[in-house]
Amino acid sequence: MTERNMTASDTAETTFNRVMLKISGEALMGDQGFGLHPPTVERIAQEVKSVHDMGVEICMVIGGGNIFRGLSGSAQGMERTTADYMGMMATVMNALAMQSALEKMGVFCRVISAIRMDEVAEPYIRRRAVRHLEKKRVCIFAAGTGNPYFTTDTAAALRANEMACEAIFMGKNGVDGIYDKDPQKHDDAKRYDRVTFDEVLSKNLKVMDASAIALARDNNLPLIVFPLDEPGGFRGILAGKGTYTRVTG
Repeated sequence: MTERNMTASDTAETTFNRVMLKISGEALMGDQGFGLHPPTVERIAQEVKSVHDMGVEICMVIGGGNIFRGLSGSAQGMERTTADYMGMMATVMNALAMQSALEKMGVFCRVISAIRMDEVAEPYIRRRAVRHLEKKRVCIFAAGTGNPYFTTDTAAALRANEMACEAIFMGKNGVDGIYDKDPQKHDDAKRYDRVTFDEVLSKNLKVMDASAIALARDNNLPLIVFPLDEPGGFRGILAGKGTYTRVTG
């Protein structure tokens, strides 16, 4: 397996050069109620590969809710800081699973952890991560920000800004954008084609946590919410096709 340089023709379908893909840990468990579902991990990896083949430089942040969610552990009486660190460990497990799936498809990938665990992942060094992207390696940022009380949403916004990504693409299961209420519970839910960051905050639209939205807004980083479970959806959205919601300032 050898790395190759992308040509101009590879990028003809999209105007994006570098993006952040944020997905939840639950997206990796398929129809199971817990853990990893290898066929689902493989399907999502194929979506990532299809965009990588366009020449787009890809950053990823994956949640850990399919294995352990710090906030839930805290709600059940566990000390919050400890629970959050356990959640960070779960994100590393998901990142390693995604790395394995991508590398089986011939996509070079690096797992970069905000908490040092040198035997399984690289430590986060911004300039090294940027160099990986320049070499067309997918960078999966694990362990959140490395700090308790911050979600992987905030980690995605933070790393996207540090890596100079042009947008955050948030893949959702079961929905094709942002709605004013849960479309799975309300038939009259209205979908937004475009919405501002301030509207997301003022209307309490459940997209990302408030600190992540504020960080994206303050740095003029667009957020695009699209259906992750639609085959070819990620590649199509980057090419300006399909249904999605765009959040801007």
